[in-house]
Amino acid sequence: MGHHHSRSVYDRLTERLNRFPQGAPPSEHLFRILSILFSEREAGLVAVLPIKPFGVARAAAIWKVGEAEAATVLDELASRALLVDMETEEGRQFVLPPPMAGFFEFSMMRTRTDIDQKALAELFYQYLNVEEDFVRALFAGGETQLGRAFVSEPALSPENALHVLDFERASEVVKTATHLGVSRCYCRHKMEHVGRACDAPQDICMTFNTSAASLVKHGHARRVEVAEALDLLRQARDHGLVQFGENVREGVNFICNCCGCCCEAMIAARRFAAAHPIHTAPFLPAVAEASCTGCERCIRACPVEALAAVSANDPKQSKRTVARLDADRCLGCGVCVRTCRPGALTLEARPARRLTPLNGAHRAVLMAIERGTLQDMVFDNRLLWSHRALATFLGAVLKLPPAQRLLASEQVRSRYLEALVRRWA
Repeated sequence: MGHHHSRSVYDRLTERLNRFPQGAPPSEHLFRILSILFSEREAGLVAVLPIKPFGVARAAAIWKVGEAEAATVLDELASRALLVDMETEEGRQFVLPPPMAGFFEFSMMRTRTDIDQKALAELFYQYLNVEEDFVRALFAGGETQLGRAFVSEPALSPENALHVLDFERASEVVKTATHLGVSRCYCRHKMEHVGRACDAPQDICMTFNTSAASLVKHGHARRVEVAEALDLLRQARDHGLVQFGENVREGVNFICNCCGCCCEAMIAARRFAAAHPIHTAPFLPAVAEASCTGCERCIRACPVEALAAVSANDPKQSKRTVARLDADRCLGCGVCVRTCRPGALTLEARPARRLTPLNGAHRAVLMAIERGTLQDMVFDNRLLWSHRALATFLGAVLKLPPAQRLLASEQVRSRYLEALVRRWA
């Protein structure tokens, strides 16, 4: 069995990953990452799994093995966080998470000895920080983004606080989650292995709901109560970290506490600023130039370089500078406001809010439409979906604005789907 043969198994797994709206561009580094995480046999088995959640019986049928054998393999993959398992009304269901905001992170969310994390960290660094294809596809592929910035709640004035919707508050995500888990920050852990980590806290990465339940069960995250999670949010804010979470209104699965230097999302926000890779919070900081002392604390605090020092053009003090905002780059996180000692920075509501997708299905459909991959989602494994999956999908399509709904039915070009969309519309 030569290297050539094993390569083709991982190529098939890469093809399978590329059926997600965000994809994973093939590269030598990706091949090596996958070969550390998946054995050759596992890669071959995972490559033929459906994109939608499935049960043991479904996997057994696809793999042509008995259910007991299928369950053993699925349990093993779930125990290493390569699959996420969930208890549902239909019994236990499994789903393959995407690479990013998925199994890439999960592999570094605790210290492990079963895989070479240093080698993995170096490969992730090459694949994500040196090569740009993956991160560009992930963060700069369309209008709808994977994640969004949460506003720093202590930076809000009482007036602003009235206009913040519940789903825009990290504290509300914590209070309403069915399960809460905390684990190691993948980004800073990875950077530590390549000698580039900062000193921001690492045990502060939060997962919620179904993801948290699976990660806690298999020891990749530590179960916490609401009070501790809120305390960790407070610690993160005190360290000037940005809360960056899943871009959905319901069932948020993660909130990362990001630094500008190590975190994938913040690096992408600087690198691809023009593509707006992060869905912004509904605020912008305003600078009161008369009170700004030019201390530049806010400039150093901003993770995305949205603030700069410019001349105050003050005839009495020719060297005086003030902070100036580049609104186009700003995430609206409010981290800068907390650092401003003279109180020259305040948050103001942005003129218009961008749509936050309702849930994962709605976001996946939006991302797939923008990236031209909707038909891959619908005809995944060329099998008709269960009615429930189809209903979720159609529900998500029907929440789209009319122009995008039309584009969706055109992209899929299926009379069957079009008829269904018409019937439900």
